[in-house]
Amino acid sequence: MKAVFLLAKDPVHESTGDLTMARLVMELARESVEVGVLCLSTRPDTGRPDIIRVPKHTPNPLALARASVRSHRSLVHTRFTSDALVAAIECTEADIFVADHSYMAESFLASSRARTRRRGNPILAVNTVVSETLVWKATRGSIGLVDAHRILRDELRVARNAYSVGTYDEEEAGFYADHGVRRTHWLDLTLPPAKQVDIASSGPRLVFMGDRAWPPNREAFRLLMEWWPDIARGLRGAELRIIGSPGADGPSSALPAGVDDLGFVEDLDDFLDSCRAMIAPIRTGGGVRVKILDAARRGLPVVGTAAAVGSLGPVLDVDVCHDKSAFVERCRRYLLDRQAAVDDGDALYRRNADRWAIGAPHRAVQDWLAP
Repeated sequence: MKAVFLLAKDPVHESTGDLTMARLVMELARESVEVGVLCLSTRPDTGRPDIIRVPKHTPNPLALARASVRSHRSLVHTRFTSDALVAAIECTEADIFVADHSYMAESFLASSRARTRRRGNPILAVNTVVSETLVWKATRGSIGLVDAHRILRDELRVARNAYSVGTYDEEEAGFYADHGVRRTHWLDLTLPPAKQVDIASSGPRLVFMGDRAWPPNREAFRLLMEWWPDIARGLRGAELRIIGSPGADGPSSALPAGVDDLGFVEDLDDFLDSCRAMIAPIRTGGGVRVKILDAARRGLPVVGTAAAVGSLGPVLDVDVCHDKSAFVERCRRYLLDRQAAVDDGDALYRRNADRWAIGAPHRAVQDWLAP
């Protein structure tokens, strides 16, 4: 069987959290099916048989709004309905088309492949990745609040037209099942073990990692700047390092004492060896939680809110901080007690490695894509 993944980004030339997970899913899928890619890209197609690039254009806001009104669909689902992608789908041989994000299913549903329901035609699998409804409602201002109900309607419509729906969040999988989606799968994926961090040699340093072009990460960064003085109060030498793309605003300069915004670091492995824990005060969560998964694969303790940790809490045995007080207390514990960080990091590393060794992530993908 052949599965062709429909991606909104170029997996060769771009690097984001959702692409990290898409690459993992495709790697696991290759154990049971042949895998190809149809992606939206600003790069020219190179003619590789496994990756077909479809031109990705920046939409005109007014034209997008008009198209959204005409189609009675949300802005994000209208944005990713592409005539060029529809044509590419119709010219591509596959048994399963896999939409990475619900909105990437729109072009398949607009194609003759979906309209002609003959035996032997390809089926649609959807990985929701993240609920755009939650993200738009919480981070896109008044437009997001207005459009959120249309996004939810679109997400449910796509899910009901899919053969199989996967999510990275157990609660989200339950939501779809409760709304009549017959085949839902919680993709409880973790990353393969990496080199374990050397917490025993670390100083009193915490790290926040995330691309601040993504609104939930930008929101978390601003919250952390408010909380840091309470975390560091009375702790001599306490440090917080911010890494990852700063987004359109650029690196921050007016920061609390002890905080440094580094942007991208040249050697991530070497840098994380200097840290006690990764902290994630995320308020708007769901979907991809790559920073948590990356910390687990390296054995770096995690201090995270419920939105940051989500369904991964019981999977990786990570405790959730339900309020500011608990979050601040956990951060201070690691800054004050290096051995506590070492012990918790070792336990997290073993838990993640054991899940990979028994093939739990592999089975999750295979069950989701099984015809």
